[in-house]
Amino acid sequence: MAVEVLDTLGLKCPQPVLKIAVRAPDMKPGDILEVLGDCPTFEKDVRTWCERLGKVFLSIKDEGGDERRIQIQF
Repeated sequence: MAVEVLDTLGLKCPQPVLKIAVRAPDMKPGDILEVLGDCPTFEKDVRTWCERLGKVFLSIKDEGGDERRIQIQF
């Protein structure tokens, strides 16, 4: 199981989810992608993406300011 980090800070929606979608084919089952984001709809958009594609939304952590760190398990 690998843990990879994807920095989408400064990107506005839908770009963070598009970046996740581009990275998704390289992820193996059980891998975790940590995504950093600060878009106002970041959490909602990532939750929706996970639900639609059957990925596990593991956690969200407030990093201060508008920044959040979301973990997705593939």
